[in-house]
Amino acid sequence: MAKNTEFEFIMISAMFENGGNVTQRSLDGHPELHVYPFESQLGNSVFVDHLSSLFPFRYRWPEFPANGNPADDYELFFDEEVKARLRTPARSKFKDADIKLDESERKKIFLKLLKDKPRTRANIIEAFFRSTFDAWKNFNRSGKERIYVGYSPIIGIDGDRIIADFPHGHVIHVVRNPYSAYAETRYRPYPWSIHRYTVGWNLVQHMALMYAESFPNNFHILRYEDLIKDTKKTMTDLCKKIGINFSDKLLYPSWNGLRMKEVYPWGTIPFPTEEENRQRLNELSTEEKSRIRTLSKTMLKALAYE
Repeated sequence: MAKNTEFEFIMISAMFENGGNVTQRSLDGHPELHVYPFESQLGNSVFVDHLSSLFPFRYRWPEFPANGNPADDYELFFDEEVKARLRTPARSKFKDADIKLDESERKKIFLKLLKDKPRTRANIIEAFFRSTFDAWKNFNRSGKERIYVGYSPIIGIDGDRIIADFPHGHVIHVVRNPYSAYAETRYRPYPWSIHRYTVGWNLVQHMALMYAESFPNNFHILRYEDLIKDTKKTMTDLCKKIGINFSDKLLYPSWNGLRMKEVYPWGTIPFPTEEENRQRLNELSTEEKSRIRTLSKTMLKALAYE
């Protein structure tokens, strides 16, 4: 069982196809980190706000009913990727991922961790992460782990709520140029239109810049292009911001500490390289590039993508 120490927490955020999975997998092997095995989709339909029509609730920071109970709270976490792998492994895109985690045990630990605890969102989320790693039998432990790391697309738009719950925590928001990102998203079965995607990209980046300005010690913007161009420098700088030591394990993507040949199916970016990034951008027509440039000119300038 996890020791009763202060919960240290990092949440990774990124617009779709912006490199969030790559960043999560790059942090995976670090000896000081408990990195969630897949996307940690924390959201539920209880929380509704002015942005709910734009982004799926599973990617939002969750809310829990005031009169709820821990057993129901556990089920409210959408957590599709982990639950699908554990409940119907043959149908999961991660069926080949060797994870030994009994969900009934995870839930028992979750309930035990919340026993006699104040009913707060922070306590519920803490129990969710602690119980996952306490129940994960073949998690490749270094014995030095002290920080829990989650990743959920676009969750940076809830940066203020995340930091309100974990004032000493961090949000790492990953941004990628909208040309390559849009070209990547077209590989999905149901891709967004160029207008919808670019408008969404603009909004997510605008909110990230707003929170980075409001919470400079907690909210950090990481450019995907910097990560793949000079991984060591980018990760060294990031380590200083989030309070961990640099490790060579950060120089390549891994899952449960094992180096990955490609990031897919953890994300649509199979090979995080400058060549792949350029290749995706050049799949767009001149007209498509012009359309994206027109729609995102302000954010391109703000993020040094001009």
